[in-house]
Amino acid sequence: MAIVDVTIIPIGTDSPSVSHYVADIHRVLEKYGDKIKYQLTPMSTLIEGELPVLFEVIQAIHEVPFEAGVQRVATNIRIDDRRDKASSLEGKLASVNNRLNEKNSTEEEK
Repeated sequence: MAIVDVTIIPIGTDSPSVSHYVADIHRVLEKYGDKIKYQLTPMSTLIEGELPVLFEVIQAIHEVPFEAGVQRVATNIRIDDRRDKASSLEGKLASVNNRLNEKNSTEEEK
């Protein structure tokens, strides 16, 4: 499984607010719910799944602002494709939290 951090940026909109585009993108992600996991963050969306499916999803959500009449869209994509072991959104967070807990335990023992 790969994890993608994607940000869709509509350019040249009538308003600085883009939340309605984000909501429309979320609706598209819901259609892929049986193939991917996704998580909205304040600045981007995280998507987990098989890489070919993720590319399909990215293309679909990249089109959302165009379908709403925007003439230019910039999409930033960051891919974490780890192949030496299974990786997931939850697993990555758990790993960091475990490290934090280890450090806190060590400091309490001092």
